[in-house]
Amino acid sequence: MIDLQYYLILSAVMFVIGALGVVTRRNAIIVFMSIELMLNSVNLTFVSFAAFLGDSTGQAFVFFVMTVAAAEAAVGLAIIIALFRRKRTVNLDEINILKW
Repeated sequence: MIDLQYYLILSAVMFVIGALGVVTRRNAIIVFMSIELMLNSVNLTFVSFAAFLGDSTGQAFVFFVMTVAAAEAAVGLAIIIALFRRKRTVNLDEINILKW
């Protein structure tokens, strides 16, 4: 049996990698994948606490987080495709369609 602390350390490492990807990368797809990595690290935390405490509430939260992540994936990819069709790039520095 693996201890809870190892799951939490893995989750923290995954979250930090995702946060660094959001902050340092300018490619919209990589930023999008980094956000998904951060959501999955939160899911790992919920599941590990649910298993440690013997309660299924954490797994119910994971269900809702995955639902939101799926909706975010659909909307986010649609926005990225629309931006690519208009600007022919997915570089976030070159996308300035909200500026006057």
